[in-house]
Order: sequence, then structure tokens, then C-alpha cells
Amino acid sequence: MPFALLVALGLQLTSAADAATIAPTLMPVFAGTLAWAFLREPQGWVRWLGYGAIVVGLVCLVAASAAIHGPPNTAGIAALAAAAAMWAIYTLLFRRSGLTPIQAAALICVWSAVLFLPVYLFLGLSRLSLASPGEIALQAVYQGVLMSCVALVSFNRAVSILGSVAATVIIALLPAVAALLAIPVLGETPSPSECASIAIIVLGVLLVSKPTSPSIMPTVPQT
Repeated sequence: MPFALLVALGLQLTSAADAATIAPTLMPVFAGTLAWAFLREPQGWVRWLGYGAIVVGLVCLVAASAAIHGPPNTAGIAALAAAAAMWAIYTLLFRRSGLTPIQAAALICVWSAVLFLPVYLFLGLSRLSLASPGEIALQAVYQGVLMSCVALVSFNRAVSILGSVAATVIIALLPAVAALLAIPVLGETPSPSECASIAIIVLGVLLVSKPTSPSIMPTVPQT
């Protein structure tokens, strides 16, 4: 599917840290902005403040990483941002489609296979002969079952229950979760600038997750 191809391209041109930071963090920003622009869904000033905080935190986080590893590839960042926008569009379309989470996941998997497999086979992109049976089985379980089925159906269910913005804003916490897990698992402690950037992103997530207050209609006195 195009989303996965864009993420793979961004991962190839940048780094795993950038791919795990840029795309998930921008998803709620695109979802909220597109919902406001095309669906006329009011966001409220608190959510706009949250979107701004998420973007500021993301810019600071990328800048902190660039200070250590060098400036990121502009094309790679553009690919990751495009992937985030594409996922946000899918989220909004699914919410309005009336499809069940399983139906939407099935449509994505089937049409992705129909469109991509001919290109994959006829252009000689397959490298299955170079992979071991154990690696093929691992990817079949991870990519086929967990990512294409369990994760997609679970996300669709979350959109049905929470709404498009609330479901995508949870994904923006991925950099914070990854940074916390890296401490005990990899022994990597975030720098003070990275900690401050993550804190700004978390603050933005909290602001965006706050439900918008319905407009109060003036009461008409009874005669």
C-alpha cells in the first residue's frame, strides 16, 4: 500500500529514529487540520494549541537528533510527512464510510495485493529466494498477521469508538514510549533537549485529546 511504501522510502532516506518520530507525530495534526478544512469539524482553540505544541516538539526533536547524527534528508522527511497525511486521510474516510473495522482492513489488504503484486512479480522485485524459511515465517506473522490484520483492525476499532482525531493523537505518543523503553532495553538515556521535546509533544497530545466543548445554544424564553 502507498502508506507503507512512503514510510519505507522515508526510512531508507533518513533513519529509524526519524521514521518513528515524524510520521506518527504528524498524524493527529493532519487529521485535525483536514477534518476542520474539509469536514467543517470545529477543533477549538485548545486543540489548535495542542497541534502547535506537537509540531514545535517534533521540530525540536528532529533538531536535537540532527545535532548528533547530522541534518536529515529533506526528501525523506517529505516522504514521512506525506505518509502521515495519507494515513490521516484514510482515518477520516473510514470514519465516514460506514464500514466495519474488519471490512476496511480487508479492503486495504485485498486492493494493496491486487495493485502491488503484479508490479512486484513482473519487475523482478522478489528476493524470497535469498531469505531463509525462518525469516519468511517471521515476516509472514509480523507483517501479515500482526501489522496487516491485528494492528489495522484494532486501529479501525479505535477510530470507531474514539473518533479520528483522538485515535491518531494516541499514535503521537510513540516517540515518548520509544524513548522510555530505550532506557531499560537499550541503555540509552535521552538528552535533556530530547526530553524537553518529548515533554512538549506529550503536552500537545494532552491538549488535543481534550474533547471540544459543544456550542451552547441560547435559550428562548417560553411565552
